[in-house]
Amino acid sequence: MPTDAQGNALTIASEEAARAFDHVIEGFLKYRFDTGVRLKSLLTLDPSAPLAQAMAGLFAMLAYDSRLLPRAEAAAAKAEALGPNPREAAHIAALRAWAGGAPERALGIWEGILAEHPRDILAFRLHHFTAFWMGASGRMLGQAEQAMRHWSGDLPGFGSVLACHCFASEECGFYGIAEQSGRAAVAMDPGDLWATHGVAHVLEMQGRRGEGIAFLSAGEPHWEGGNNLMHHLWWHQAMFHIERAEFGQVLALYDRRFRNPDSPVTQAQPDLYIDTQNAASMLWRLERQGVPVGDRWTELADKAEARIGDTLSAFTLPHWMMALAATGRESAAARLLQSVEDAARGNTMHAAILRDAALPACRAALAHRRGRFAEAVAALRPALGVMYRLGGSHAQQDVLEQLFLDSAMKAGLEADARLLLERVAGRHPVPPERRIGYAEAARALVY
Repeated sequence: MPTDAQGNALTIASEEAARAFDHVIEGFLKYRFDTGVRLKSLLTLDPSAPLAQAMAGLFAMLAYDSRLLPRAEAAAAKAEALGPNPREAAHIAALRAWAGGAPERALGIWEGILAEHPRDILAFRLHHFTAFWMGASGRMLGQAEQAMRHWSGDLPGFGSVLACHCFASEECGFYGIAEQSGRAAVAMDPGDLWATHGVAHVLEMQGRRGEGIAFLSAGEPHWEGGNNLMHHLWWHQAMFHIERAEFGQVLALYDRRFRNPDSPVTQAQPDLYIDTQNAASMLWRLERQGVPVGDRWTELADKAEARIGDTLSAFTLPHWMMALAATGRESAAARLLQSVEDAARGNTMHAAILRDAALPACRAALAHRRGRFAEAVAALRPALGVMYRLGGSHAQQDVLEQLFLDSAMKAGLEADARLLLERVAGRHPVPPERRIGYAEAARALVY
């Protein structure tokens, strides 16, 4: 029976198809732009492979776009009818759970797969992705630590395991371990975008800004063929520059690198959740530093308005609200709030995340833009302890922490400002006095 590159049995027609499967997995792990093309080639070569059909649905779910849910569900149904083996059937069940609004159940299924098949790199990587966007960094790290016991450098995919171990360790505060794993993965493949991303996070969290700029600049020649994660790496570079008040460089990166530089429509911001988060959070940070951003909010607001009612990506919702509020789209902002309120009425884990974290963040973003700073503080204060459940890294969540701090300072609510400063000082290794979004408040208050 054919197996994948890690030795897992595949229900697949031939060795040729099995190698095509490996090619798809490699593209997925390495964030290659042509991964979808690779999958189409595999499905043409062997349309009867259950896991290949399921992957079409799993890849659709990775976009966090509710318009793709029917595609994911159809892929699951097609895969189920093709006689999958037990491991493949579990993957299909995870897809069903994820598409059905229960990503926490999908996490449990992937953990079950990994308990029996510790070298199932697809289950490992999907678990890593989904746990991250549910704010479950401990589960990310637990699976990464478990995986490290079963992998070695001679196994295909080991670099991706190292990259995930890097990022999970960084999000849990183990920066030295994270950097060691991340740099080892980059040494194996300088074009490993996820490993590069993990190291960039370590440098961000430790305030190593000049080193971060140099590291990403040196890595860029190796990124050819990457997907939208490249935009996020350039966002990281902009984060280093903004900390050094190099706003011209930030705007240049925004205009030339936060989007596909090869697009014939170079001014079009990609409609993907991570691109929206990159762009909105950076524009908000720039404006807070007094930097005019022109009409850059407009394209984001257009996309946000078109996606009202899609609540799959909890962390994206306050970024959409930032764009709508910045452009004065009061009616659209009200509709976005209503859509989140409606989705938050369910009894699922995702509904609870929307209710307890996303909705307060959206309300705060709107109130802040309206100049109702005390209202923004009141909206966000109860959510501070659960904001991590929105997903997003410490570096990404920083914009919501800044929003709370800025609101508290402008409302004259010094106790709330101190609360925020104490929180970030306790969790971030760089003191607030050395961070551009916190330094002024830290100098003004004793915390």
